[in-house]
Amino acid sequence: MDEPKLPEKESSREVDDEKMVDEAFQQLLESYLSSPHRRKTDIITKAFNFARQAHKGVRRLSGEPYIMHPIAVAYIASKEMGLGSTSICSALLHDVVEDTDYTVEDIETIFGSKVAQIVNGLTKISGGIFGDQASAQAENFKKLLLTMSDDIRVILIKICDRLHNMRTLSSQPANKQYKIAGETLYIYAPLANRLGLNKIKNELEDLSFRYEHPEAYEAIKMKLARTDSSRQALFEEFTQPIAEALDRLGLTYEIKGRVKSPYSIWTKMRNKHITFDEVFDILAVRIIFKPKNKEEEINDCFKIYVAINKIYKSHPDRMRDWVSHPKANGYQALHVTLMSKMGQWVEVQIRSERMDEIAEQGFAAHWKYKEGDNIAEDEGELNDWLSTIKEILDDPQPDAMDFLDTIKLNLFASEIFVFTPKGEIKTMPAGCTALDFAFQIHTFIGSHCIGAKVNHKLVPLSHKLQSGDQVEVLTSKSQHVDASWINFASTAKAKAKIQAILRRDIREIQKTGESMLKEFLEKNGLELSTSNIDRLCKFHDINQPADFFYAIGNKTILLSEKDTDELLEKHNTQPSKWRKLVPFLGNDKKKDKSKEESSSTQEDSNSEELLVVGKEFNRKKPFYINNGNVKRLIFATCCRTIPGDDSVGFIDNKGHIEIHNRACSVANKLKSSFGNRIIDVKWDMKRQMFFEATIQLTGIDRVGLLNDLTHVISEQLNVNMKKLVISCDQNIFDGTIVLSVRDRDDVALIMNSLKDIEGIEEIKQIQ
Repeated sequence: MDEPKLPEKESSREVDDEKMVDEAFQQLLESYLSSPHRRKTDIITKAFNFARQAHKGVRRLSGEPYIMHPIAVAYIASKEMGLGSTSICSALLHDVVEDTDYTVEDIETIFGSKVAQIVNGLTKISGGIFGDQASAQAENFKKLLLTMSDDIRVILIKICDRLHNMRTLSSQPANKQYKIAGETLYIYAPLANRLGLNKIKNELEDLSFRYEHPEAYEAIKMKLARTDSSRQALFEEFTQPIAEALDRLGLTYEIKGRVKSPYSIWTKMRNKHITFDEVFDILAVRIIFKPKNKEEEINDCFKIYVAINKIYKSHPDRMRDWVSHPKANGYQALHVTLMSKMGQWVEVQIRSERMDEIAEQGFAAHWKYKEGDNIAEDEGELNDWLSTIKEILDDPQPDAMDFLDTIKLNLFASEIFVFTPKGEIKTMPAGCTALDFAFQIHTFIGSHCIGAKVNHKLVPLSHKLQSGDQVEVLTSKSQHVDASWINFASTAKAKAKIQAILRRDIREIQKTGESMLKEFLEKNGLELSTSNIDRLCKFHDINQPADFFYAIGNKTILLSEKDTDELLEKHNTQPSKWRKLVPFLGNDKKKDKSKEESSSTQEDSNSEELLVVGKEFNRKKPFYINNGNVKRLIFATCCRTIPGDDSVGFIDNKGHIEIHNRACSVANKLKSSFGNRIIDVKWDMKRQMFFEATIQLTGIDRVGLLNDLTHVISEQLNVNMKKLVISCDQNIFDGTIVLSVRDRDDVALIMNSLKDIEGIEEIKQIQ
């Protein structure tokens, strides 16, 4: 009797699913029809029906039909990026080639070459940016960036895809959450920022923060909710006189409040070592106006600035003119920080409606696609950035992580504006040097520069440039790239070019060294064989033949009779007495064997000391650190994580578990590079063991300060100090204390107790 009910339940579920899918698609169509794009609903409906059929019967981990994901990605592309029918179709079809039997040729036949090209680009970079191997990481990231130069819509849709995956990340196990969140923070959020997608960048960062540090995220959300009413009161009181001034100017405008994102607040609290209450710029005010005409847009920005400057006093060092000099991602606005009547600094951002659209939708707002699928040619600074990326990609041998770091230099960088001797403006990353500027102009100029004149004064190549500097590069044909340059080059382009030139030089020296070795061996009746090279490498205590060739070519190793003696074994035996050689070889082999056995035993004992996980180890479940296994784990020295910290585990090549703080920069690289080796770890300690924690103190020196410090730590709190270093300069002291603590609660108690000591101004833990 029960059996007939199952199909009914299944049928009921299918009906509900069909209804949910139809409603989601209708919402997508409504979003598209409300946009300024031409009404091409037929092709969108066709793509939806095709994708729906292709993914029929497949479900996501959350249990909903798989087609809901492509619809959601298409909705983000339409609603939040403002993209048109070609992008929406591509988003609906983005997983069809990857997950079904349909090919790119099928897509091209049904939907045309442009949609097929975008879907093909998305298919190439599917399954996450990174594979299991280091070489694959760089290759897949290269594909990601190369597709940008073909059609920027590929990366825009990929960002939409990642945003929806982050919004639905709760259905994934914790180790997957850390991997995806780490990858998002490391790659996608900077890419969204570079493309001007400010709103999406903030959401990607907040979602990553939410899954990596759930307790900190919830704490900041609660504090934001608790202080909402006071912020609202500040906003209304602050903006009322501004509205009256704008009315007098006769402008059509809107005044909005913008609250700093939880991730931005947390980052500022960590970087500046301040509390939530000390973050003064949580509230910002945006004035979005409609210019009277296009020519008056910039003038209207400054008219508003002058009007509000008469009401409130402005901060002299916090004026930012992004109107006259837009950021490289197209962002335009005038930023000014004003002192409110309530005694708080408030940042005001002045934008036109056009500027606001660009700030929200980035480069997508620039490009209005024409009927023939031709992209408008107002790509601005993006082409310069893409050309820089292409130059880096041209380097044949980038190390995977170095390559990603080099790209990120340009993804994150704030901009400054530098002038050439002829008055041309060049946009450069903040913190760049005269050497970076030289490479920005041309590789030849960079590789032959000897110095520069900044504002007509001679400066070295390491001189850091400021916005507004006029720079003239001085070159010499005899100059050559020096290895020390890599230490003060900061831009992606300069670093990539210097490393490429140095690698080329190294290869030339290695070839010379190999030729010198061959000539030397032939003179002594020996041949350039692998066994001879390996023996000489061992003799000179060098691991790699390439390093040995380089040392010979660089003349740090001078070949002599000792080398031929080593190969002929004259120092051990005479070649003619072969019979005497045999016992010796036997003994030698025994010695070597005993050494091997000894080292093998040592390795085994080391392996027994450290926990080794096997293939049966379940990486989806949390790994609990307890008093029984804590000594068998590797605690990374880069972040000094202790019980109570948000921590993460990494399984190394030997199967050992390495423990990191989740916010550690090294851990972020590991999450982005080796996501399949990341595991969720939780603490289950019984407060019986001690860990090291380092606290840094800064303040005003006085007699008895050190005594008070040691009294609180040793006598009041009964905490053991392992190291104490205090230095004082001009009445300001700086010190570090290494303490034995049981967990994070101990550190918080110690820091709170030390804050009460007179003279201590700043206290922070060094991670």
